[in-house]
Amino acid sequence: MTAAATDLKTTPLHALHLELGARMVPFAGYSMPVQYPAGLMAEHRHTRTAAGLFDVSHMGQLRLTGADAAAAFETLIPVDVIGLAVGKQRYGLLLNPEGGILDDLMFFKESDESLFVIVNGACKDADIAHITAHIGQRCTVQPLPERALLALQGPQAAAALARLAPGIEQLVFMTGGNYSIAGTDCFVTRSGYTGEDGFEISVPAREAEALARALLAQPEVAPIGLGARNSLRLEAGLCLYGNDLDTTTTPSEAGLNWAIQKVRRTGGARAGGFPGAETVLAQIDDPTLLTRKRVGLIATERVPVREPAVLENMDGQPIGQVSSGLLSPMLNQPIAMAYVGPDYAAPGSQLFAMVRGKPVPMQVSAMPFIPARYFRG
Repeated sequence: MTAAATDLKTTPLHALHLELGARMVPFAGYSMPVQYPAGLMAEHRHTRTAAGLFDVSHMGQLRLTGADAAAAFETLIPVDVIGLAVGKQRYGLLLNPEGGILDDLMFFKESDESLFVIVNGACKDADIAHITAHIGQRCTVQPLPERALLALQGPQAAAALARLAPGIEQLVFMTGGNYSIAGTDCFVTRSGYTGEDGFEISVPAREAEALARALLAQPEVAPIGLGARNSLRLEAGLCLYGNDLDTTTTPSEAGLNWAIQKVRRTGGARAGGFPGAETVLAQIDDPTLLTRKRVGLIATERVPVREPAVLENMDGQPIGQVSSGLLSPMLNQPIAMAYVGPDYAAPGSQLFAMVRGKPVPMQVSAMPFIPARYFRG
């Protein structure tokens, strides 16, 4: 083992991954399973047809508490926090003063004085420091490193989980609560990162392995690695921080205006008041200000196109760059997300990805590539 490998952190499920034959790789400072013996394609298809269990314990979990917590958090993200109903979850974006994205996250309103927040693993230390520095005087910022996080995803996820936690199937997309699963007290939301129905389960780290074993004992459930997690989220048109989002990307460029509610936009009751608001709201109000847009691409030849391939127009001029790309297991075609100039962002636009010096024809496609199947009741 190299010195670098010994520096990696491990999740509470590390021994279980090894027992299951996982191939481990460094990811976000952790040793994480990229795939199990079944392989990426089989794991991907299993999640789309049955239920897959993911270890996402590298993610950051934290709680914001206090009477001012929602209002304080709203000063950091362009999203309606105050108006979110108790028991519901929402997607958010931490922004810098230029309107660039520091991280994307999920937050859940536990009560009028408590928010549960999940941030990306590679960003969690910086995120917690950022949140604490800016609003730590207005509310309590409590990191939760003693908790693990599991995701159960797929069309049979609800049936498998309901066997261990009767009644949990009554949750709908982006709602959650506290449940006992196989005798373990967990916090659960009906959400995920695959485009499928599913659940994300926060559990005390010491009880994570027992819970994972109970879930894997269900006939529908198989362990799934980071490789299939990546291909699933790309088919679902979902961004990966560090690839499709970064500090130089604004919400409008990333196609994430849907995440900014009217109350926070120009003319709204609580318009602005977040970092980069002038830039972000100007781009929403006047899309002609954008110099690039995130788009979906499908290759017309079966040549995998990966990031950071350069994109060119018919005249061989560079017009953008692939941010994520791979062969779609469900479509059996290369798919990608990319940033291109506005003139090339319309669905149906033809362009070329340069792969080892050769142009691969691609067409701009609407996303998601695979229809989402979230359970909305």
